[in-house]
Amino acid sequence: MKLFKPYNIEEGKFLVSLARRTIREYLKTGHTPKVESPYERLIKDKYGVFVTLEVISSRGKMLRGCIGFPFGHSNVANDVALAAIESATSDPRFPPLSLDELSEVVIEVSILSPMELIKVKKPKDYVNEVKIGIHGLYVSWGIYSGLLLPQVPVDYGWDSMTFLSEACIKAGLPPDAWLESGVKIYRFQAQVFQELEPEGRVVERDLIEEAVKKGLLNKKDIEK
Repeated sequence: MKLFKPYNIEEGKFLVSLARRTIREYLKTGHTPKVESPYERLIKDKYGVFVTLEVISSRGKMLRGCIGFPFGHSNVANDVALAAIESATSDPRFPPLSLDELSEVVIEVSILSPMELIKVKKPKDYVNEVKIGIHGLYVSWGIYSGLLLPQVPVDYGWDSMTFLSEACIKAGLPPDAWLESGVKIYRFQAQVFQELEPEGRVVERDLIEEAVKKGLLNKKDIEK
C-alpha cells in the first residue's frame, strides 16, 4: 500500500508554526495576516487540510477545536491559515479561543489525500476496506455528510466497524447507516504534524505505529 506523505518534517514544522502565528495575529487584531511560504509546493499544492487544537490537562488531551477543508480550497499554506482561524473561533462545539488560552493549546495539522470512493459488493465488506491507522472516513448521503480524520479511531481505540458507525453519526445519520445501499463511504489518508507541547517541538505522527501498538492494525495489512 502506498502511503500518503507529500511533505518533509521542515515543511510540517512550517505549517504548524503558520497555524499558530495566524491564530495569534487574528486574536490580536481581528485580521488575517498575509500568507507567505518559503516552500513553493505549499503554495502550489491543493490538498484538503484540517487544523486541530487540543488542551493538555491531567486527564490527557482534550479537544478545543477542529475545522478544515476536506477537498482543498486554494492551496495548502493558505488553507492551513484559514482552517486555523476557523478552529480557534468558529467551531460550534466550543466558545472562541482567547489569546491567553493559545499558550495552553497544542496544534495539529493534517494534510489529506484525495478522497477515494470505496466500492464493495455488499455493505458488510466495508469493514475489510477500512484500516485503522491508515484511513480516515468521509460519509455522504443526500444533504448529510461527515468526516473523521484517521487519528480519531487510533486515539479512541476503535475497530473498523465502530469507526464506520461513528463516521455515520458524525454525518448526522444512524450508526448503522453504512449498511444502507444509498450511503457513500469514502476513505483517505492524512499526513499529520503536531506539537508535543504548546509552542514546543513539532513531529510527524506515526499513526500506523500507534495503531499497531494498540492492537488495532496488523502490519501485514499495510502491504495489501
